[in-house]
Amino acid sequence: MANASSEADVIVVGAGPAGSTTAAYLAQHGLSVTLLEKSHFPREKVCGDGLTPRATRQLVRLGIDVSESNGWLHNKGLRVYAGRRDPYHFEWPELKDFPSYGLSRVRSDFDNLLAERAVELGADLHQGANVTGPILDDRSGRIVGVTTKTGEEHRAPIVVSADGNSARLAISMGINKRDDRPMGVAVRTYFKSPRHDDDYLESWLELWDGEPGKSTLMPGYGWVFAMGDGTSNVGLGVLSTSKGFGKTDYRALLKRWLANTPDEWGFRDENQVGKIQGAALPMGFNRQPHYGRGLLLVGDSGGMVSPFNGEGIPYAMEAAEYGAHAIADAFARGVGTRSAEQALQAYPAQLRAELGGFQRLGTIFTKLIGNPTIMKLCTKYGLPRKTLMALVMKLLANLTDAHEGDWMDKLINMLQKAAPSA
Repeated sequence: MANASSEADVIVVGAGPAGSTTAAYLAQHGLSVTLLEKSHFPREKVCGDGLTPRATRQLVRLGIDVSESNGWLHNKGLRVYAGRRDPYHFEWPELKDFPSYGLSRVRSDFDNLLAERAVELGADLHQGANVTGPILDDRSGRIVGVTTKTGEEHRAPIVVSADGNSARLAISMGINKRDDRPMGVAVRTYFKSPRHDDDYLESWLELWDGEPGKSTLMPGYGWVFAMGDGTSNVGLGVLSTSKGFGKTDYRALLKRWLANTPDEWGFRDENQVGKIQGAALPMGFNRQPHYGRGLLLVGDSGGMVSPFNGEGIPYAMEAAEYGAHAIADAFARGVGTRSAEQALQAYPAQLRAELGGFQRLGTIFTKLIGNPTIMKLCTKYGLPRKTLMALVMKLLANLTDAHEGDWMDKLINMLQKAAPSA
């Protein structure tokens, strides 16, 4: 016998950046939203905590106060270690489409902020609501609700799966992962460090599993992101295209990499705060279709992490905005009608148009750098060239003006349009 139940226009499963952003935009559209989160806030997630201007734009669009007085640490660019001893410094580009600064904030706090914004706009948040499966309509096979571990039933004609990489709801609806798309693994921890208020995000494009230049070069990257609270978030990401993927002890690799950083940075055992934690990064739109039978996939559940740099939050939030608009359009047309169904199909179509080419290029990129020969050539001839690196940085962070950009913007936009959608 089911316990308490609810009815809403839309159910959103998962209150991470994908789910809370979807719920916020749906509420703004005047729809009733049930937002279900399996744990309780504040809760920790494995993440670099560093955000590029692409994510900053999404937060501003959502009406979040991103000022430093509201607890955000601003960064002005990317410091990149690649192909030489001294790092490159790249300021975030001055663009019409994006702000010129990034942000840092601890993920537990960040997710809590987004969930609070969704509630502020009218979403109904249920914490400790662990969704166990879909409720399907016997005749049509469409999802019409979900059940939770405690026996509750929540019903709505449209459901959003924003339950992260586990994608339990999508899998229970028969939407399985594509093995021809890349995956990443990220591990990270925190260190007390004098570099805690650095105003650059730091990326290491050469990830050696021992002494630099004298050990194995891994297809992945390391990062150091200042948190402004006395600590730095330090981690690494490795791609599934690498030979030893899945057989590598990533925590030990992180320790070996950090052993070769300067002592004064403080990345040593005695300064470590908390455990080393890991997470999978689903990339390249690795779970599709992104809409079908009343279910939309948003964020990690739909494999929306960038294969270029492991960034997932801005793409989850962009997809959330597209999805919410499509759902609002469907309600305006009359849910259950053919026209409403077309409105919902506009969601995957927009994802393909806006991000499909980028995800496809990223998938090709992961295959290339997974080849040790190509990786060595890139390291020797590509990484030491500043103009080429500036182009690569723009591509990796996906920061271009859509219409009136410079030659780099035009080249990157052209490549993305030419690439078939992921």
